[in-house]
Amino acid sequence: MRRRPRRKPSRSSFTKRSGAGHGPRRTFSHLMNDPRQNVALYGGSFDPVHLGHLAVARAATARFELGRVYFVPADVQPLKARQRVTNFYHRYAMLALALEGEERFLPSLLEAPGTGRAAGQPASYTVDTVRRMRARLKSGTRLYFLIGMDAFEQIAKWRSPVELLRSAEFVVAGRPGFPLKDVARALPDELRPSEAGARRLMETGSLESNGARIHLLPEVDEEVSATAIREAARRGVGLEELVPRAVAEYITKLRIYAENAEPGTAELPEL
Repeated sequence: MRRRPRRKPSRSSFTKRSGAGHGPRRTFSHLMNDPRQNVALYGGSFDPVHLGHLAVARAATARFELGRVYFVPADVQPLKARQRVTNFYHRYAMLALALEGEERFLPSLLEAPGTGRAAGQPASYTVDTVRRMRARLKSGTRLYFLIGMDAFEQIAKWRSPVELLRSAEFVVAGRPGFPLKDVARALPDELRPSEAGARRLMETGSLESNGARIHLLPEVDEEVSATAIREAARRGVGLEELVPRAVAEYITKLRIYAENAEPGTAELPEL
């Protein structure tokens, strides 16, 4: 019997298969550039990432059907440039540990050390970060920016706040001591809604004002603070109630927040 020659798989058919019956292969670039995907950036110092951050990301993912949430630790935050902050690579490592097993959450290097300096800037500016992210996404992808009310309160002082607020849909999460009723008041004058618009924002949870879209995320009420985490780390008690277990182990093992720790160094502490 004459055998038919085995058909060589085409390049296109190979890229569509993941093998062993696992269905279509969806690559990282495909997911990021799928115009049907809603994508969010979650910026902050993450010093360290804690359970409150994860609660915000999960609530936003559920409400806005987010396909990806990129956690973007800042190298140097302009409004906090004089504050002591843990080395970027420690904070990034803790994010990577915290997000393990979270299929839709990814740590990002968009504001890694040198990113701002390469552009001739001394710090990380969110407007530039959003611009770089926009350049990677296909037209039609909805881009959100997750932020706590404690940070949003200062939004008018950020670089190019009007351009920034028009370049992504901001999702503002409540924080203890920072009520969401102050969101409208925190906006730059050019984007600030009327009193009727501010009331509508509180009633419906969303507002479009002069090209900016703002959403409220009031359902998250995690009273976790960096101060409480540092105190728990120093006492050696209760840390796992505030941060994911892998992050707690990392903090304890490397003594990240020990009394004599130098936040700016990435070297191992002296024993």
